[in-house]
Amino acid sequence: MSNFKDLRIVDNFYQTSLFFPMPVVLISTIADDGSTTCGPYSLVSPFYVAGKSYYAMMLEARNTSNTAQNLIKRKKCVINFLPDDRKYFKEEVRLGWPGDTPAEKMKDFNLTLQDGLRKKEDPDGAYPQVIAEAVQALECTWDDSLENAQDTQPIAEGMDHYVLDHYQDFNGITTPYGAHFVLKIDKILMKEKYYNAIVNGVKASDFPHLPVDYGYRDSKNFWYHKHRRLIPELLPVRSTTVSSVRYAANRLQTDVQFTDEALAMLVNVPRVFLPTALKGCVKWAEENHVKVIDVPQMKIINDKRAKEKK
Repeated sequence: MSNFKDLRIVDNFYQTSLFFPMPVVLISTIADDGSTTCGPYSLVSPFYVAGKSYYAMMLEARNTSNTAQNLIKRKKCVINFLPDDRKYFKEEVRLGWPGDTPAEKMKDFNLTLQDGLRKKEDPDGAYPQVIAEAVQALECTWDDSLENAQDTQPIAEGMDHYVLDHYQDFNGITTPYGAHFVLKIDKILMKEKYYNAIVNGVKASDFPHLPVDYGYRDSKNFWYHKHRRLIPELLPVRSTTVSSVRYAANRLQTDVQFTDEALAMLVNVPRVFLPTALKGCVKWAEENHVKVIDVPQMKIINDKRAKEKK
């Protein structure tokens, strides 16, 4: 007999029918008066992570929220990750009260706003500000070209939900009450301490303390979990063989050749990523008119990858 109960799935199931760990972020957008306003969100996650011309996040929001309406009108936002501090979390909860205007939300705002890198690069452009207390921030632009969402209109005055003949599947107004936004990542802003950790090698003590929202809320409280020290667990070592790497290389549609010594430098690449790594090597070789990749060429390719990561 099963030791599980069948719990009914209802609206906002991630809050009402699950204990679902999620990030807690403040998203800043541009209000109608040109000022920056902020709202808390947890339904935000990586969307395009590889193989596209850009990287993207997915944001799910109530479509009449200030954040959603500002994104529809002006396309820009910043996803701010604040550190785990009770005073910051109280502010995030306060800013999440539905129905408040941007002016009402920001009247007693107790965090610091500053211009991001997009504004520095384009002084005449309009960009929402970044929260200075954030550990990291993503400056983003809504890609409204996907699913022909560029025709999405702001909510009509006096309406509390959308009434449309057609709702989008994944980008734009998706239901009478909901919206999805594919957010192109323009910049990742990182505080120096954590930037250095990522570039130079992360230890358990280097991870920022970030709060985790467990989704569930009741009529009185919004619950979250305080950060604890991270515990490292060693990855299994599963080196492949040169012959298996050679097999994968021989399946590529290319005239570029690999020496065994060069392929030996790829034996620690997980099998699922091996074709992508080999294709990257071939692309570099073709761009540089190299017919045979040996150890010196592979070192150049690896150095290039390392610089790109930085």
